[in-house]
Amino acid sequence: MRRHLASGLSALLTIAALAAVALLPAFAQPLEYHRFADDRAWFGVPNFLNVVSNVPFLLVAVLGLRALRRMVDGAPDVSLHRAPCVVLFLALAATSLGSGYYHLAPDNMRLVWDRLPISVALAAFVAVVIAERWNARVGLWLLAPLVAVGVGTVVWWYSGLVSGGENVLPYFAFQAWAFLLVLLMVSMPPGMGRRGYRLKAALALYGAALCAELFDHSIFSLGQVVSGHTLKHLLAALAVYQVVRMLRAGAVEAD
Repeated sequence: MRRHLASGLSALLTIAALAAVALLPAFAQPLEYHRFADDRAWFGVPNFLNVVSNVPFLLVAVLGLRALRRMVDGAPDVSLHRAPCVVLFLALAATSLGSGYYHLAPDNMRLVWDRLPISVALAAFVAVVIAERWNARVGLWLLAPLVAVGVGTVVWWYSGLVSGGENVLPYFAFQAWAFLLVLLMVSMPPGMGRRGYRLKAALALYGAALCAELFDHSIFSLGQVVSGHTLKHLLAALAVYQVVRMLRAGAVEAD
């Protein structure tokens, strides 16, 4: 019954996202997005905190790959869960590089290299949640299509960017769809103990990261210590770290 309900609600959510892309007017990436609150240069590095705050992504990626190595190959569903997690952590490492590159000199062309790995990481995270909360095989089967759609939204935006018909709506629609789908999955009974708690914590931290990004300037104005965008990076890294903790909780130490 739970799987049928999840399937139905997921289908409705997907239809709503597709309808939004088809019916809402196209819009370009606002250039104001690149004007971050904290543009201070330290040690000769422009936008220093927004650049170096990407390092935790790389650290979490390394921890995640190490956690996967500790899982015994013969354990139930390990091989099914491993592929989405590997893609997630590799994409997170790429995000560290792509986002750092973007923040050195923010503009639309560099933003492409930020959003490509982010879209892959988000797609892989959705597959991880589907594998955990619904069906491990379905999560594995959907990994490649989800990654293709995520990357496709960035490519679509980029192709319009260079040809003059820019439309970033599909990218944002995919982001919203993924967030709401994960919210649906982690909210459905039954609970999953500590593993389910980690997924809920990951979603909550990611939501907090999005809010921090939205209030970038407001947060920075509170003493000009740290900006909302820098906090976004740190909170997003903590969100994926919850997946690492989930893997550790369910891992079986190899002999």
